Amino acid sequence: MNDFASIPVLQTIEQRISVRKFTDQPVSDEQVRLLLNAAFCAPSACNRRPWEFVVVRDREILEKFAAKFRFQKMMTEAALAIVVCEDTQRSLDHDLSVNDCSAAVQNILLAAHAMGLGTCWCGLRPDGVARRTREWLNAPENILPIATIAVGYPAESREHKDRYEPERVHFDRWGSR
Repeated sequence: MNDFASIPVLQTIEQRISVRKFTDQPVSDEQVRLLLNAAFCAPSACNRRPWEFVVVRDREILEKFAAKFRFQKMMTEAALAIVVCEDTQRSLDHDLSVNDCSAAVQNILLAAHAMGLGTCWCGLRPDGVARRTREWLNAPENILPIATIAVGYPAESREHKDRYEPERVHFDRWGSR
């Protein structure tokens, strides 16, 4: 069996971290296209692909995210944000669509890390946070923001930690190791 670190995609998964401090280096349109292409490659229930994406470079909107949502302070430094939304008209079921959109988010996070970019995933509750986000983006009623992703070049790094916890793994039945 291969060592975890010898398989590039597994290295990317293992080394990705949430970044909350960014440099002022811009992210190119081509890099954004590659990130979005990765998102569109995510699996979805019945291949409904219920997602829509809003790329936000407008500093005023990024500042609103930082000022109004306490876990999005990093938006002030991010080069951009990608808002991942559910199109409720294309969705089979909201809960499944959250899963589908989350798979798209994870693809963006991993692609960004592989490209040398940093990201931070911020989930949005479907209460006032999602509603305000929809208003700021001028999105129609059938669009429900699910998550924002801060994107930019990282101005911080952390030491990699082994995150595997065998005591939280069960085989066949709960409690079996």
